[in-house]
Amino acid sequence: MIHKDMKIEEVLRRFPQTIPVFRDFGIDCVQCQLSEYENLEHGAKVHGIDLDALLASLNDAICAKG
Repeated sequence: MIHKDMKIEEVLRRFPQTIPVFRDFGIDCVQCQLSEYENLEHGAKVHGIDLDALLASLNDAICAKG
């Protein structure tokens, strides 16, 4: 399960299927050097994104059967 204290880079590394979710929310963290240090809560705040909606979408992406 993905939670607000996880670093963005950790989420991207462990769950590459979340990349489209980040892009859908307007966060292109794949190329961002700050993703190694920034947690999801802070990233959502600085990008003006609803944290609960982001977390729900990220967790849906990792639970989806492909």
